Amino acid sequence: MKRVLLSWSSGKDSAWALHLLRKMDVEVAGLLTTFNEAANRVAMHAVRHSLVEAQSAASGVPLWSVPLPAPCSNQSYEEIMARVTSDAVARGINAIAFGDLYLQEIREYRERMLAGTGLEPLFPVWGIPTGQLAREMIAGGLKAKITCIDKKVLDPRFAGRDYDEAFLSELPASVDPCGENGEFHSFAYAGPMFSIPIPVVSGEHRDSDGFLFTDLVAAGGG
Repeated sequence: MKRVLLSWSSGKDSAWALHLLRKMDVEVAGLLTTFNEAANRVAMHAVRHSLVEAQSAASGVPLWSVPLPAPCSNQSYEEIMARVTSDAVARGINAIAFGDLYLQEIREYRERMLAGTGLEPLFPVWGIPTGQLAREMIAGGLKAKITCIDKKVLDPRFAGRDYDEAFLSELPASVDPCGENGEFHSFAYAGPMFSIPIPVVSGEHRDSDGFLFTDLVAAGGG
């Protein structure tokens, strides 16, 4: 059976990719997540390390944490990931799966970075129309909270909300229903990929470089 690492952003698309991978003849051997070393949070999503650990526990899949310096140049990133891929091969991993939906340049970059490593790139949610995918995820029981919005395209009222039918119905027509162009990011806290829900609440909002981040915290704690 093919052993697969899943690139795990903590968001809805990677969570749904895990759900789909489990329907395939593969073993998901790890959730591969890069963290801002200084903040100890997922890059861009700004999700706390402890919450990703909770996702790992609820999914039953080990977390592969990769610390990144802040700031991190593209060269540094690629050098770090080259070491990760080498280690993965040494540990019997055959492929890395990604939750990318339709951005061809991103897919080609991933394929180029894995070329010659011995790791096959997999894209389990690729090409599914995003309006259809969004509603399939919600109907399938996926629950997620919005962790970050691009203020150029979304009003602050979208920050920290649940990713649900009401959220989708209020999105401007110009915004992708899955936020594939970076309009928003999310944290998956329940669904068929988890054995139990992860109790989280939306905390303080923070502005940074045109984005509005919502600090998610474990319900009843920090």
